[in-house]
Amino acid sequence: MRLLQVFVPAETRDAALDVLEDEGLDYVRTNESSNRGEGELVTFPVPTQAVDSVLTSLREAGVDDDFIVVSSIETARTPRIEELEERYVNGQEEDDSIAREEIRTRALNMTPGRVTYYAMTVLSAIVATAGLLLDSPAIVVGSMVIAPQVSAALTGTVGLVLDDRDMIAGGLTSLAMGLVVAIASAFAFAWLVRSGGIVPSTIDITAIVQVQNRISPGLLALVVGVCAGAAGAFGLATAIPVSLVGVMIAVALIPAAAAVGIGLAWGETTVAIGAGALVAVNATSILFAGLAVFWYLGYRPDGWTQGSLRDNVPGEWLDTLLIAAVVGMLVFAAGGLVIGQYVGHQNAVNDEVRTVLEDDAYDDLELVEVRTEFVGPGTDGEPAVTVVVQRPADVPYPTLVSTLEAGLEDRTDRDVAVTVEFVESGAPRAS
Repeated sequence: MRLLQVFVPAETRDAALDVLEDEGLDYVRTNESSNRGEGELVTFPVPTQAVDSVLTSLREAGVDDDFIVVSSIETARTPRIEELEERYVNGQEEDDSIAREEIRTRALNMTPGRVTYYAMTVLSAIVATAGLLLDSPAIVVGSMVIAPQVSAALTGTVGLVLDDRDMIAGGLTSLAMGLVVAIASAFAFAWLVRSGGIVPSTIDITAIVQVQNRISPGLLALVVGVCAGAAGAFGLATAIPVSLVGVMIAVALIPAAAAVGIGLAWGETTVAIGAGALVAVNATSILFAGLAVFWYLGYRPDGWTQGSLRDNVPGEWLDTLLIAAVVGMLVFAAGGLVIGQYVGHQNAVNDEVRTVLEDDAYDDLELVEVRTEFVGPGTDGEPAVTVVVQRPADVPYPTLVSTLEAGLEDRTDRDVAVTVEFVESGAPRAS
């Protein structure tokens, strides 16, 4: 329920009151004399869903936006309030969307101060990094709860649909810088943890399930990003608690950003590239899905008229926009395909190597490192895999190379060149 206070100039009073009567609103008029001239302050309660419709009708009647206050109230008892609730809450005009002005205010109110925003980003990235390294889903979820990225993502999207350039620039800049800060914080924390011996530097981070889930972007990752953006837009434009959809948006961004930092700290470029691609895919999906939801709910920039996109955007700008969108999508799709193949191949190799070494015949071997050189399908050459293992001194394993080759070729369905390096008390020796 909302309480509206609208200053109505004397010259538009009759038209404005006719609108209120036509809408079936109960109102109170107070004579006012201010720097805006002579007029009346009209106060009336309306269901939340009716705010945008009533304000639109008042604007059409000549009432300016110079002085309009929209307040949230618990309830109201007036002679015709139940009829309004029946129309806008339960009846044919049922609509969960709220007024444009209220969306803008809610988006801005979600935005914390710069120090708070980046401080919470650093804390959420550190918690996410710890959760990934501990392979703890509960800790990773905790990082999502404190992440503030919902404000940046939704502020940028709201700015796009309301044609507010300050909101667009502020939201998108905060989102991009926040992700950079999250990655840098995760890298610094992971490097300290590794250097301090808290986590063994030889640990295979690709074997950690929580990390594995963030380094292979694919269709399901795209679905997560789209759903997060759509949920955020619905939460901002309706009565859904925004704090809940904030967690949803953090699901798509913070753990992946932390995985990038971990990959950089461990020198695993494939992990960093794969998780970075996931961050980019999800951030883009959130913005476009949010924009689509707002558009579906009927929110448009000021001055937008019914018709095609070309009717509202100058021709030279529209052509440039369409070309940029097509080129961007093609590059994004091609890059995502290559990265997906690369990361998928890396994961398959790591899984197969660990599976082979789990055999009883190799109980005395300890995996140190797996290095993979990936060659894209349809190109000359074969992928090369180097497996570094630690063994007891001078114990031979003559069939290890052939066993790994057979397993990797069966898993990847490609010829693979395998090299095994044994680490003993002295320098590595190739076999």
